[in-house]
Amino acid sequence: MAKINHPSQTEPVTVPAHTLSADDLCARLRSSPSGLCAEEAVRRLADYGPNELQIAHRISPWAILWAQFKNVLIIILLAATAVSALLGHEVEAIAITVIVLFAVVLGFVQEYRAERAIDALRQMAAPMASVMRDGQEIDIPARDIVPGDVLVLHAGDRIAGDARLIEVVNLQTLEAALTGESVAVEKQLASLTDPELPLGDRSNMVYAGTTATYGRGRALVVSTGMQTEFGRIAELLQTVESGKTPLQENLDRLGNALARAAFLVVAIIVVLGLLEGQPFVEMLVFGVALAVAVVPEALPAVVTISLALGVQRMVKRHALMRKLPAVETLGSTSVICSDKTGTLTKDEMTARKIYAAGQMLHVSGVGYEPRGEYSFNGEIVELSEPLERLLQAVVLASDAQIINTESDGTWHVKGDPTEGALIVAAAKAGLIKKDLDARFTRIYEIPFASETKRMTTLHQTPDGIVAYAKGAPEVILDSCTSQLMPGGVMALDDAGRSKILDAARDMASEALRVLAVATRPDATPQNAQCEMTLLGLVGMIDPPRPEALAAIQTCEHAGIRVMMITGDHPTTAQAVARELGILKTGRVVTGSELEQMSEDEFQRDVESIDVFARVSPAHKLRVVTALQNKGHVVAMTGDGVNDVLALKKADCGVAMGITGTDVAREAAAMTLTDDNFASIVAAVEEGRGIFDNIKKYLMYLLSSNIGEIGLMAGATILGLPLPLSAVQILYVNLATDGLPALALAVDPHDPELMSHKPRNPRTGVFTRPVVTLMLVGGAWSTLVNLGLFAWTLQSGRSAAEAMTMTFVALTLIQFFKAYIFRSERMSVLNRPFANKWLNLAIIWEMALLMLVVYLPFLHKPFGTFSLTLEDWAIAVCVSISILPVLDLAKWMVRRGWFGEVN
Repeated sequence: MAKINHPSQTEPVTVPAHTLSADDLCARLRSSPSGLCAEEAVRRLADYGPNELQIAHRISPWAILWAQFKNVLIIILLAATAVSALLGHEVEAIAITVIVLFAVVLGFVQEYRAERAIDALRQMAAPMASVMRDGQEIDIPARDIVPGDVLVLHAGDRIAGDARLIEVVNLQTLEAALTGESVAVEKQLASLTDPELPLGDRSNMVYAGTTATYGRGRALVVSTGMQTEFGRIAELLQTVESGKTPLQENLDRLGNALARAAFLVVAIIVVLGLLEGQPFVEMLVFGVALAVAVVPEALPAVVTISLALGVQRMVKRHALMRKLPAVETLGSTSVICSDKTGTLTKDEMTARKIYAAGQMLHVSGVGYEPRGEYSFNGEIVELSEPLERLLQAVVLASDAQIINTESDGTWHVKGDPTEGALIVAAAKAGLIKKDLDARFTRIYEIPFASETKRMTTLHQTPDGIVAYAKGAPEVILDSCTSQLMPGGVMALDDAGRSKILDAARDMASEALRVLAVATRPDATPQNAQCEMTLLGLVGMIDPPRPEALAAIQTCEHAGIRVMMITGDHPTTAQAVARELGILKTGRVVTGSELEQMSEDEFQRDVESIDVFARVSPAHKLRVVTALQNKGHVVAMTGDGVNDVLALKKADCGVAMGITGTDVAREAAAMTLTDDNFASIVAAVEEGRGIFDNIKKYLMYLLSSNIGEIGLMAGATILGLPLPLSAVQILYVNLATDGLPALALAVDPHDPELMSHKPRNPRTGVFTRPVVTLMLVGGAWSTLVNLGLFAWTLQSGRSAAEAMTMTFVALTLIQFFKAYIFRSERMSVLNRPFANKWLNLAIIWEMALLMLVVYLPFLHKPFGTFSLTLEDWAIAVCVSISILPVLDLAKWMVRRGWFGEVN
């Protein structure tokens, strides 16, 4: 709420400026319509400081970098690096170091960029401003504006501070970036009584960062810098905490669990070995090696690669990620809170219906591109004389222009968006403004005014001087005595007026902005607005994107709810929501109604509300927070400054790349490069696929680690010699964590990915089916490898041969698991070799395994023995037994024996 800065105080006085008269406000601010004197302005600048957004605290790059090393998993990996180096395994130590540095640098870059959000908001301030100083209009840097200054506003000016209007001449401002309203707001001077009036309804105020689009005026500055509405957003932005993504929370829990498990493994192995009489140093080395095996060294790399490849795919589908973990968050999104203007709609006013000669015509096409057709009852109609005259009139009575950008082929409007919609509607019928202006020269103009609510222009035509007018239906209709019908001009009686007003009301009920159009021949400036002939009505709206409807249906199919949160009018929001299929319960709540709801009441009802309209930035933040408190993973889309707080608070903020403001893009985790709501669906699919692949990796890796730990612990408990050397343990771990695991990060997505409901992020990766499969795989690996080791020792084979056969069988069983864990539901026989990268990884690892077993100079460091063909046959038979065992477990999972698959 804009409150005035009292010049005798450093803190704002809590008096809403829009409730005060201009004279009262001047007195309170010790100013006048002629502005401040230069000396007073200098003094106030010293008191209030520059008119710019301040940064409460800036985190140094070094602090951001140091924070990356506080991650539990990173600490464990650094410890693993030290252990590997101490054991003489420089290659492993270097590899883990590279992985750690990669994860640290990536995290640093993401967080450093996030800190730039405030800087981007500061850049939206106007660089220069026109003010009255010492009774003279001068241009000064916007940062020098102080409370009490009088701004001089012209069409096209960026407004430099929050100000109360004291002079208005047909002034209109575009406030979409602040309020979300797509239509320019008409301004007036009268005081408003409601102190809690939403920003968009404070018609006697202008706000920093918005733009004057039409007319001119003067305004008394009441707030500057951080006291403006922009400043309030910036201040809140500094205090909004972005929560961790579900993936980050899962990995944090996993890291803590693995740290405890690693410590426990070291303690158990060392204690049991000492009780068996093993040398302390030897047991310590084995314990540490096993502890390293517990830690998935490649986890940061797998997560990063999964996210990075997903990001590359998303770029091709017009979605650019700024925060990699947010890709996964989208996969678990259960609610998308979407802004209306520029997100679900194009933020381009479009003529949707035209009432001409007693017929209601539909106009196809969306936005400013002059492509579309006219139809009546579904049938395409040709350009009739009444329609042509109406379209000619709206073009000649408009000042806007449509411009085609040759570089990208997009269309833009220069001037008032409403007039742009009228010119585009005419262009769809082949009537081009440039040609009409040349044929019918404008010789006089009666400009639009808030009092008259119409604009009239006079033109020289072959038939003499003709007047054309457009404006509010009731105003134009009062000026008309006749109407144009298919048979020509007819007198306008009461029945005819009633029919036209009914048509206007029907159009307004669909949230269309309705203008009436009229003409008068033989016109003069004195009689131009009298005894006119009505040409018809035009209904306009910022229409839904055609592709948004299909995207919302896809979201619904995927179990994702779409809610609309907008600063626009409730009627408009309701109409767009109904057309898009968002309006399920039919409940629309305005910001004022939201203010009246208690926190408990709102928490109870928030899930039953489809549309929030006329809301402020704080309201958007409250909605997102309430949904998160209900356990939802919330994605918030938006493009304006009014969306920034919710974008940052949401689990995944999605900004618009074309129409979005810089600050929205910086605060969001993802930017849509085509401003297409449908691109979110592609991002959701990628997010789900990425989480699935990370889950595959963890199932595969941890099941393998369980098998390794079980084998070593089982042998120690049974009093058997240790079945693997420390080097063999590290090699198996490296082979498992290496290329096969990375290949699972690029596993092809399940074709049915978008037919499932969003997973519950609170359940994490380790659902009952996942844990069951990991335990079954690990237990079976422990059982068969322990049995193989005991049998080979009793069969008379040497310890080296027994250890090598166990080493080979353990490695092979984990290679088979890589194929098995490509799905937690489907059999391994279902497209087993679909992942070409996994096939190549296994071939490469098998080649390395053969070298370790058969190259003589590797026998000593690895403790291996050249196996016979019989040895290989036994090892393969032991390891391949994992296939039917885990397929049986999957069969049980599909039938719900272990709970629902997440």
